[in-house]
Amino acid sequence: MEQEFWQARWRENRIGFHEAAPNSLLTRHFSRLGLEAGQSVFVPLCGKALDLDWLLSKGLRVTGVEFNQGAVEEVFARLELAPEVSRQDGLIRFQAGELTLYAGDFFALSPAHLGQVDAVYDRAALVAVKPEDRQAYAAHLNRITGTARQLLIGFDYDQSLMDGPPFSVPGSAVQALYQGSHGITLIEERAAGGRVGERCNALEQAWLLESLS
Repeated sequence: MEQEFWQARWRENRIGFHEAAPNSLLTRHFSRLGLEAGQSVFVPLCGKALDLDWLLSKGLRVTGVEFNQGAVEEVFARLELAPEVSRQDGLIRFQAGELTLYAGDFFALSPAHLGQVDAVYDRAALVAVKPEDRQAYAAHLNRITGTARQLLIGFDYDQSLMDGPPFSVPGSAVQALYQGSHGITLIEERAAGGRVGERCNALEQAWLLESLS
């Protein structure tokens, strides 16, 4: 998924996708995931999101994956955690307490890396994937998480008005990717903020995906 593109974004601090607070759609709709303390949530392409801290505060076991090792290290430093670091199948695993983050390629993850996954929280992952790679992304995510329940946050806008990422992922795309594995419900949509909202009339949407299996 164009690792060098994303590494360059981090090097140049062009990380407009990083939010200065936990995402309000997460905090408002978290209960829809039906998670209890001690259960596990997987956060793909997690960056250094403050959402990780918020999920940990709910007593969850949090696992994520991120291309940029510096972003992973920054999360642990922010939380004042000293992780154990090991290499596994081309990935670098950072683990402390209830937080495990892998630095490396999302597609290198296997079910064995994640163990039991009770829910997935995807805020900046699917929208970062090129449209031609979405099917492979969704299929791999389903494979490694056992089609776990998912809170998916994305954007819907006229793609001709702005080059992604973040790419527009309209409802029709969400349906095409997940209708075979999940029941799909749009639980909120609002005007998008940030760069996307400034450049085009975009909607930010929260979807609840519930496994059919």
